[in-house]
Amino acid sequence: MVIETMANVGLLYFLFLVGVEMDITVIRRTGKRALTIALAGMVLPFTIAIIFSFILHRNDTGMSQGTYILFLGVSVSVTSFPVLARILAELKLINTELGKMALSSALVSDVCAWILLALALALSENQNVTPLASLWVILSCISFVAFFIFVVRPAIIWMINRTPEGESFSDFHICLIITGVMISGFITDAIGTHSVFGAFVFGLIIPNGQLGVTLIEKLEDFVSGLLLPLFFAISGLKTNIGAIGGLRYWVFLMLIIFLSCVGKIAGTLLMSFFYQMPAREGITLGLLMNTKGLIEMIVLNVGREQKVLDDRLFAQLVIATVIMTGVVMPFVTSIYRPARSFTSYKRRTIQSSKEDAELRVLTCIHTPRNVPTIINLLEASHPTKKSPICVYVLHLVELTGRASAMLIVHNTRTSGKPALNRTQAQSDHIINAFENYEQHASGCVSIQPLTAISPYSTMHEDICDLAEDKRVGLIIIPFHKQQTVDGGMEATNPAFRTVNQNVLANAPCSVGILVDRGLNGSTVRLAANQVSHHIAVLFFGGPDDREALCYAWRMSQHPGISLTVLRFIPGEDANEPAVQSRSNHNDPRTLTIETDNEREKRLDEELINEFRRNTSNNESIVYTKEVVNNGEETVAVIRSMESIHDLFIVGRGQGMISPLTAGLTDWSECPELGAIGDMLASSDFAATVSVLVLQQYVGMGLQGDELPGSTTPDSTGHVNEQRDRRSMGQNAFSP
Repeated sequence: MVIETMANVGLLYFLFLVGVEMDITVIRRTGKRALTIALAGMVLPFTIAIIFSFILHRNDTGMSQGTYILFLGVSVSVTSFPVLARILAELKLINTELGKMALSSALVSDVCAWILLALALALSENQNVTPLASLWVILSCISFVAFFIFVVRPAIIWMINRTPEGESFSDFHICLIITGVMISGFITDAIGTHSVFGAFVFGLIIPNGQLGVTLIEKLEDFVSGLLLPLFFAISGLKTNIGAIGGLRYWVFLMLIIFLSCVGKIAGTLLMSFFYQMPAREGITLGLLMNTKGLIEMIVLNVGREQKVLDDRLFAQLVIATVIMTGVVMPFVTSIYRPARSFTSYKRRTIQSSKEDAELRVLTCIHTPRNVPTIINLLEASHPTKKSPICVYVLHLVELTGRASAMLIVHNTRTSGKPALNRTQAQSDHIINAFENYEQHASGCVSIQPLTAISPYSTMHEDICDLAEDKRVGLIIIPFHKQQTVDGGMEATNPAFRTVNQNVLANAPCSVGILVDRGLNGSTVRLAANQVSHHIAVLFFGGPDDREALCYAWRMSQHPGISLTVLRFIPGEDANEPAVQSRSNHNDPRTLTIETDNEREKRLDEELINEFRRNTSNNESIVYTKEVVNNGEETVAVIRSMESIHDLFIVGRGQGMISPLTAGLTDWSECPELGAIGDMLASSDFAATVSVLVLQQYVGMGLQGDELPGSTTPDSTGHVNEQRDRRSMGQNAFSP
């Protein structure tokens, strides 16, 4: 009884939160195709439920045939929007055309389910009374909804208007609303329908905006994390599998599952043919529409409480719900594998990009705090009419399973419309900032905002897949630490570091990790001379350092940029790398390393010479050499540099063995930044200088016996990368 009471309270508040998060305008914007597919996917299973109702219905229970049909039909025909959204996100289908269609159809199905549930509740509560009693309940429900729309909602809007903008709502107002949930549930229970209906309607009339965000923040973790699981637990406790009985009823159970699935697939497939969709997509869409969730369990529990469903049928339908949802993901994975285009493209690095070609950059954003410095970095990258920059702004959102996070995928942004939740509010803020930058960039910058919703463990797949699809030359990701008020560095979320490490290991192009300490300058391009940066490049050699120099070279063409290139050269006392001093010179590994090092040195010299030839007349560029013998001297030279710089660009130095950085990695906190990048990002270094650590994409080459520069897809459709072999997933991006 205690568990059931807590479960019902949790259910009440969860349905209130569902109402708060739901936006009726989304339903109105749903296209005709999604509407017809949703209805077609419900009609056939509902028809099958009607047929089964005549087989399973027993007259000795006292329940009416119509009520029985309604409960049975709703339980087998509807689709759960939140559960489907999570499945689509995990399958990386959430932003494919199929995923969007499935989400839209599920949203329509959810609304139909709520209408049918309200009708079923009215009929079940008054099944032993006169028909006029049911009519009275329905009219009372309509009056209840009208009262909340025309009286309660204006009162809440008045309360919101009385709260000054930017200030939090008072505890009294929040407590009043939370108490109102219980009162609304009590009223609907008293008039003859279920209490969840009143809580849902109360949530629905809460205006979108800061109040809704506050309520979700205060309630969702406690309700969804503690109370709601108790509802599923109590449902499991009520399910008596032994009540199903003999073989005949198990056969009925299998028939219910099979015919319900086939009915939904058939109805969806029929409409997909009408709209000229491929048969495989129609079948996959039908499978996805078989996803069940909370509303089905509510229907079954209410039906059991009202004696509409007996223990046997309740157990059968609970098992059917679990099985139908469980088979969706493996079936879809085996049936629907959209072909990915593994188009080979050359400009995977800054160094390989042409001066008169478009530079494509993928910037990853966790929070709005990342935005100003990244915009300044893009502006410093010197976008011009001749060489514009195409920026794909990817807002990274953790997949938590909440409907509030999922709804940002489905919603199109509407100017002046309040955000549904904090996640969408952040997304809107990020997009507005970049679009504002695009408007002032005089046509030199194009912005394409997207959203990726994934668990942190697979978020790198979304980033790398998008980079591959859009033929990006550079991925910029924020460092997992941010600067504190006293100048130190603290970790924001340890999972961000794992994402960064996975991106470095799997990226199909060059990667830059940005350590943000505030890159001063104009965030809006009003005039070129408003941007003023002093940039320093620390060059030790190797592909990563060459990428850093090429990026800084592009920046140096900006009239507001001053560039200092400091090249470190080994002195006579510098120790040779241990791998080159083996006594056995016949070892093929030694020969390979020596050959590669000679090749790297030659490439370094060629780039440096070209850079100096082309920039010799540019007074804003300073090139100097420093001869050092070990890591201590390297650190001393870096610390002695003038404090005028506001950005260091360095290479990660992956795979390079240099005596000039020997010993620095022993104290490294973040090896993913390399020896020099880690030192510059540490708390005991200059607290005002941002750092960009670059890793150049070099294909398969320079790794053992592999041929250099090969990036051809293999027979399985996978691309071999420099540091890992990445199995490519599907798109999971939302514009």
